[in-house]
Amino acid sequence: MPPVRERDMTALALFADELKAAREQRGWSQADLAEQVPYSLSTISMVEALHRAPTRDLAGHLDKAFGAPGTFARLEGRLRDLPFPASFRPFAAYEAEATALYVFEHSLIPGLLQTPEYARAVLATRPNTADDEIDNLVAARLSRQDVLTRDDPPAPLLWALIDEGVLYRPVAAAQVMYGQLTWLAEVSRRPNITIQMLPYSAGGHTGLLGAFTIAELGTNPGTVNVEDITDGRVFEDAGMVSLVTLRYKTLQSEALPRGASRELIARVAEERWTGTAP
Repeated sequence: MPPVRERDMTALALFADELKAAREQRGWSQADLAEQVPYSLSTISMVEALHRAPTRDLAGHLDKAFGAPGTFARLEGRLRDLPFPASFRPFAAYEAEATALYVFEHSLIPGLLQTPEYARAVLATRPNTADDEIDNLVAARLSRQDVLTRDDPPAPLLWALIDEGVLYRPVAAAQVMYGQLTWLAEVSRRPNITIQMLPYSAGGHTGLLGAFTIAELGTNPGTVNVEDITDGRVFEDAGMVSLVTLRYKTLQSEALPRGASRELIARVAEERWTGTAP
């Protein structure tokens, strides 16, 4: 089976190539096409550049604009067979190219920092999902972690803010939890990774409403992925990005320093997950 990222880009490229060919056949610029469908020039440009996956709604409007017999709808359907959940695919490209990532998690270890065993335990809870699909989802999640060790372009800075309760949640067997927390403490020593724990003493903070990630790309104002029961939503609106960034900074002001966070993680690993933990 080809690498997940390669298969993703191949499927995205097919859609983008057909879109560009249909547009140029009519002599339309990207701006001209944007006027034919209820999407911005930026969205059309990013889909053609493989920086964003198309949605089912966009595919339908493209078929209508070009008078195509469901061509783009069928191509978008193939994209929905890729390992990443459909709602996450538009954000995957931003995460892969980010210069900085700001992650908040209130219930699980962030995907970018999960061990294979922990990731499998999390993804195995998805209902009506076959074992081979779980395998693909785990492989896709682990492939995302490559961004943290890349050389060219330089790996992004990762700022992970995690609620203390995550350390105690019995997501998997005790030995898996111990391995996950030990790994978390270890990677927190990398120069491009900062992990801060939000302690119980922070009380009922706003972060308990949901996890989210902010991806910064150079001078781009940023993109936000908000996780929820439907696998999440992606926002590019500058106002929404600003709002989520403000909430991240507010939560971070309550967090433990980097060193104290590492000590907490290591202590919970030893005290909670060695011996006979639930």
